[in-house]
Amino acid sequence: MAAESLPSTGLSRCRWHAWHTMMFMILIVLMMFASSSMRLVNAQTSSSTSTMMVEEVEDVDIDGVSPAPFAEESGLSGGSSEQDDDVDVCTSKYQQGGVSEFRGKIAPKFEDSEEDWPDAPVFTGNETNVLLIVLDDVGFAHLQPYGGVTNTSRMQSIADSGLIYNNFHTTALCSPSRAAILASRNHHSLSLGSHAGTAMGFPGYNGRVPYSAQEVTKTLQALGWTTYAIGKFDHVPLFQVHQQGPFTYWPTSDGFDHMYCFMAGDANNFSPVMWDGHTPIEPFLNKPNYHLSEDLADKAIEQITGHVSINPDRPFFVYWAPGGMHAPHHAPPEYIEMYRGVFDDGWDAAREKIFARQKERGIIPPNTVLTDRIGEIPSWESQTPEDRRMFARQMEAFAGQLHHLDEQIGRIVDTLERTNKLENTLIMITSDNGSSGEGGLAGTHNEMAVLNGRSLTPMSENMKRFDEWGSEATNNHFHAGWAMAGNTPFKYFKQTVHRGGQADPLIVHWPRGIKNRGNGIRQQYGHIIDIGTTIMDALNLEPFEYIDGVKQQPFEGTSLEYTFNDPNATDQHTRQYYEQFGNRAMYLMEDGVALKAVTLHANRMPWQIAGTYPFEEDVWELYNITEDFSESRNIAAEFPDLRDKLVDEWDKDAWKYNVYPLYDDLAARVAGAWSIYAPARAESTYYTPGAIRIAEAYSPVVKNKLHNVTAVLNLTASPNGEPVSGVLVACGGLYGGWTFFLRDNTPVYEYNAYNEERYKIAGDSPLPASFVGNVTVVYTPGDFAETGPPDKTGTVQIVVTTEQDGSKVVGTGEVGRTMPSTFSLSETFDVGVDTGTPVSDSYTRLENNDLRYANVLDRVVISLAMPDADYTASGIGGSQIG
Repeated sequence: MAAESLPSTGLSRCRWHAWHTMMFMILIVLMMFASSSMRLVNAQTSSSTSTMMVEEVEDVDIDGVSPAPFAEESGLSGGSSEQDDDVDVCTSKYQQGGVSEFRGKIAPKFEDSEEDWPDAPVFTGNETNVLLIVLDDVGFAHLQPYGGVTNTSRMQSIADSGLIYNNFHTTALCSPSRAAILASRNHHSLSLGSHAGTAMGFPGYNGRVPYSAQEVTKTLQALGWTTYAIGKFDHVPLFQVHQQGPFTYWPTSDGFDHMYCFMAGDANNFSPVMWDGHTPIEPFLNKPNYHLSEDLADKAIEQITGHVSINPDRPFFVYWAPGGMHAPHHAPPEYIEMYRGVFDDGWDAAREKIFARQKERGIIPPNTVLTDRIGEIPSWESQTPEDRRMFARQMEAFAGQLHHLDEQIGRIVDTLERTNKLENTLIMITSDNGSSGEGGLAGTHNEMAVLNGRSLTPMSENMKRFDEWGSEATNNHFHAGWAMAGNTPFKYFKQTVHRGGQADPLIVHWPRGIKNRGNGIRQQYGHIIDIGTTIMDALNLEPFEYIDGVKQQPFEGTSLEYTFNDPNATDQHTRQYYEQFGNRAMYLMEDGVALKAVTLHANRMPWQIAGTYPFEEDVWELYNITEDFSESRNIAAEFPDLRDKLVDEWDKDAWKYNVYPLYDDLAARVAGAWSIYAPARAESTYYTPGAIRIAEAYSPVVKNKLHNVTAVLNLTASPNGEPVSGVLVACGGLYGGWTFFLRDNTPVYEYNAYNEERYKIAGDSPLPASFVGNVTVVYTPGDFAETGPPDKTGTVQIVVTTEQDGSKVVGTGEVGRTMPSTFSLSETFDVGVDTGTPVSDSYTRLENNDLRYANVLDRVVISLAMPDADYTASGIGGSQIG
């Protein structure tokens, strides 16, 4: 549905004013390009854009965007679009801010003058609001409306009075889906062909959303919607995840007026590191019962109630993206206990139960076949009683978290009802990909094990934490068998582009816009790139041709609004390619028959992250989706020509949307991206108190490298000469990392490997209260030929250096096991404090930790792998004495 344009009478008058104020307009154009709100574009683009805007000012608005809505003039309120000839509608974003032609009269005296106020947007309160909820790692079958066995009654209630889509799809991974849902374009078109953390230096993968593909929120913001980003926002390149800017790819640059986010792949639900705007915060401090899902709901409620109190007529857009159900599966203990024993029958029985419910509710066609359990997943019956007990506990934690999360969604919806906004709020609930099999074939108490190449966590390590499972003591993920059940009736998981990886729930609720709602199942094909286009259509808006002076790429999604009131409407999204880490698929509907060709690259599972395999050896399968909803019967051998046709069509789209080149080694891609993200400095100096909350990927690359860490200290600043305890520098957190700290003046280095082993090397005696000098950690990697990946080793020396006494080794020890790739997806690098969860158990977040304002630590200097450096005691630190 196209948005109504401003009336022609008003536009012609706008042009008349423009021609008679040409010099003034040129001045505004110059001001626009000096504005700090604009993103930089290259010189050629800027030049051509500014020239166009001056020469064609009658056709292009002042700041390169379409006019802002005036409710009665634009027809956005649903009222008449007729325009009184006496009303001038020459309006723009800049005029709203007070920059407009003055049409009154100025005389020496007020009595002889005539006022003329700048135009301001006018809303009626009838404009449509949007609540877009994006869940994490929620599969097709997890939610109660889709046959799930977990209590999600609040989402069931929303579905009961709305619409359920059973043919909706995503990119099969979080970061690409979250960019695509807001920009309404394919993930490779947005340079996010994979996760931002696995970026490569090619147009489809560099992890930087182009200025020409801005999110729909930029349009809504310019037209007067107040916009809120709350929760996960993980498609920001990690070299920008810190408080000093630039903020080019942050929510605040993507059309959001307000942001309260964690900008990482996951979050510790009990101790998350959050951003309130550009300010790092730790909202859990001094709150023993804190949980992230509740906090995010509180923030949404706070923003919505504040909004309708202060600007009751202005519409709003809320993007709410909780951490659940991505690992860690953290829940308040009473919610986990609700599910004690519920999953004792295992994943095979759960699939059967869910499948029966799906058929009973009409979520899947009657002829749907439950796919066979894939060979990599063992049967439940084959597991030992002890293993079954552990695996059931893993699912109990997941279910508890999902149940708790569902209640938070209910609180937000209750707020919409309480503020009389529910009737005209478009609510859309979906997920970013299928359920995650990244927990591997044992599940894990620490998901970082898989991300560091350890595909199987020893059951003994999991069992140590049985009673703590789902608490902050675990960074827990469930067995891939549970992910398979969460994707019923499909096979495979997140990352794969079979339907188990990219078929997801979509619930739509909009009382004012959907007639005959309630238990309405929609079977039309949809994709996550359709959401942004659907929102624009529902709000009766058209996309801007230019945003911030940059010509925009067309939307690539197809609006689903045509399905809202016509359950039998013919599919309009009939072609869609897929690619994720070399897994590829092509969906094509012709003459009412939907076919899909798909290949699982190298038959690799999500818990296998390293290695390269020949793409030409991949076997393409073919499915008739119209007759085979679950992709249970491969017909490629029967119809090789059809399979080859779809493979050829995939290749065409691959070239069109920047999918090439294909590269499959995830571990190498992470390392390559981090090598670009991290500062390319042999020596990095970090000063207190400002060097905190720096993304791990943007910190010095010290893992398994020769390096030294020097803290410049002045202990005489300690009040009354009291012993000092606190952190000098730390990277990571409870689930893995390293830290260098003082404990009663004694320097200590600690390496935390997976929260399984901790290696502490301490000085042989406390530093004197009169100490002024350097304390240095010298880290020498072990012999990798002996240890091999992933359990590498290292040797640590602690060296004290003063002007009077020179350098002296005061402590030596071994690190028996290291984490070669990543300590955490969310914990950070900090100097003078350890934010988030502590790396060491020798201090807490509030005790013996924060030295930022104690004046005893000036700076920390980290030197990396200098081949000619003298790493003996006499050669360390002399030039760094402060």
